[in-house]
Amino acid sequence: MSVDTRTQYRFTIGDSLLGAQMLFVAFGALVLVPILTGLDPNVALFTAGIGTLVFQIITRGKVPIFLASSFAFIAPISYGVKTWGIPGTLCGLAAAGVLYIIFSLIIRIKGSGVLERYLPPVVTGPVIMVIGLVLAPVAVGMADGSIGDGRIVGSSAMIISMVALVTTIIVSIFGGGILRLIPILCGIATGYIVSLAMGLIDFSPVVNAAWFRVPDFTAPVWNLDAIIYIVPVAIAPAIEHFGDVLAIGSITGKDYVKDPGVENTMLGDGIATSLAAFFGGPPNTTYSEVSGAVALTKAFNPAIMTWAAICAILLAFVGKIGAFLATIPSPVMGGVMILLFGMITVIGINTLVRAGKDLATPRSLVIVAVILVCGIGGMKFTAGTFAIEKIGLAGILGLVLNLILPREKGDA
Repeated sequence: MSVDTRTQYRFTIGDSLLGAQMLFVAFGALVLVPILTGLDPNVALFTAGIGTLVFQIITRGKVPIFLASSFAFIAPISYGVKTWGIPGTLCGLAAAGVLYIIFSLIIRIKGSGVLERYLPPVVTGPVIMVIGLVLAPVAVGMADGSIGDGRIVGSSAMIISMVALVTTIIVSIFGGGILRLIPILCGIATGYIVSLAMGLIDFSPVVNAAWFRVPDFTAPVWNLDAIIYIVPVAIAPAIEHFGDVLAIGSITGKDYVKDPGVENTMLGDGIATSLAAFFGGPPNTTYSEVSGAVALTKAFNPAIMTWAAICAILLAFVGKIGAFLATIPSPVMGGVMILLFGMITVIGINTLVRAGKDLATPRSLVIVAVILVCGIGGMKFTAGTFAIEKIGLAGILGLVLNLILPREKGDA
């Protein structure tokens, strides 16, 4: 049997430019999460790089995957920062990584089918939908200027946000080559240029910022409420991890579920997420944009992701990058978010559709209905100092209903 040497780990200087290109593909989405949630973009760059390197060590350099900021956690991070501050929220994010690690241990003992039994698409699909729909008012508010820094409001905000939205749509549908992989970056860039033309950008923070600056690393502070609120949110992206691993495997022609094993890829993702929280960064997840770039360039060598990680770490110490990102007006981000959060909802719908289940059966109707209404409606459960609501509560209710409701004929 011939061995495809393209998929073997080979660390060479010649791949450094390819690695920088992979980071460029991920850059727009990577910094979007910290910008929206109040975290430091430079820290996010650093934790994406460190997380990717940790992932490669655990998976023995076999999988060409880049880890960076997870969109699934935007809502809980935003709520957590307002409620408990950044250190308390980071405690919940670190615990989310521990959940991934627990899942990896369960898979190692029971096999990958165990999560499918307890967390089937009828649970994870609606939870993903709730994540997108809960964020919808935030996207619209930022687009019209009613939410954000208040610098741009009214018709100016709508013009800028719609330019960013339309550009993102056009590039994602009609863009070719590398452009099709960076619609978010294109949308932000176009919205920024329009804002600049309207005289709404203040460059003084960029001018005054130092070239070299240590990122604002922040350590977690113990907060049980944050853990209870955030950990259930991690259920959906943990399940999505399987799809991401299968996707990159189909691109390279390798079965990564078996070698290095999904239990190890999940472990790498979990440790990377917890490690990111200890530095003050957002949770990590596998980036589909980068997987798409791998498919486009046929650059299957996992060492390319090592170079992408190194580039991310080096850029994290460039102070002007963080200062420049801070000048992006809220309506620009709002326009991109309208599409982005809608896409998260559609991913949830697609999860249900691909499962091929009849949602009209009483059992499926009950699970999906309860998750959607309780999550989108903002239901909250409190008992003393304990409180859980929205996405977290919806996820737990779905998990419990799936366990206690009698299974229908034909279910495994």
